Amino acid sequence: MKRITDYNKKLPILELYTAVQSEGSRAGYPTVIIRTTGCTHRCFFGEGGWCDSWQTSVHPEKGGFTFQDIIDLYDANPHIGEMMLTGGSPTMHPALVNELTHFKTERGIIMTMETEGSHFLETDFLIDLVSISPKFSNSIPQLGVKTPLGKDVDEKMIKTHNRLRLNYDAISKTIAYHENYHLKPVWDGEDMSVLEEIQTAVALLDVPEDKVFFMPAGATREQLFKSYPKVMNWVRDNGYMMTFRPHIVAFDDERFV
Repeated sequence: MKRITDYNKKLPILELYTAVQSEGSRAGYPTVIIRTTGCTHRCFFGEGGWCDSWQTSVHPEKGGFTFQDIIDLYDANPHIGEMMLTGGSPTMHPALVNELTHFKTERGIIMTMETEGSHFLETDFLIDLVSISPKFSNSIPQLGVKTPLGKDVDEKMIKTHNRLRLNYDAISKTIAYHENYHLKPVWDGEDMSVLEEIQTAVALLDVPEDKVFFMPAGATREQLFKSYPKVMNWVRDNGYMMTFRPHIVAFDDERFV
């Protein structure tokens, strides 16, 4: 698979910073966040708001970091042994993903990649954890709604979002190849038709209940708190896991957290 040879070339990396991982099964660990820009999706969750990283998707900004910047950040933080590759859609950048698998293997870093599951990548080294967030009908943008920068949602945006929205073939291959994974479906705790979609996906993909982390909808503290208790109560009564998104609780809609 392709690799990056020029470590000083600017890459489609929009954000590079240290944080505490706050979603999924690696929550609580200090980590380096590598956020790519560019996305196959345009997620809008109604009262739950737009994608919390819309700067990589709905209105993608240009990346400006190099691979050497990643190395330098780890050198400056030798206590951190985790990596979170997120986006956007990291799998749109296979050479970067593959190069990171070499780097994390050399350094003994535990690498997590967040993905919506639109593409399967057969990297040279396995990714330690693939955090898959399939997008269901509750993520489809609605005609006429304003984007974060004031653009009207049109049919083209909806078509773009739906093109690879539920790529079961890619998700199945990813699960089989990388072995360690979990699903993070977004739900508001109310829409039972979306819950049925989620449970159908879990069944089709044959995912154990303890690998399904329900994620309450909300890109801001106010939005999140509307779905928090509903999702928590449902998970309590139905045997799945929940991911709490404490970075939003702590910092609301700030970036680089």
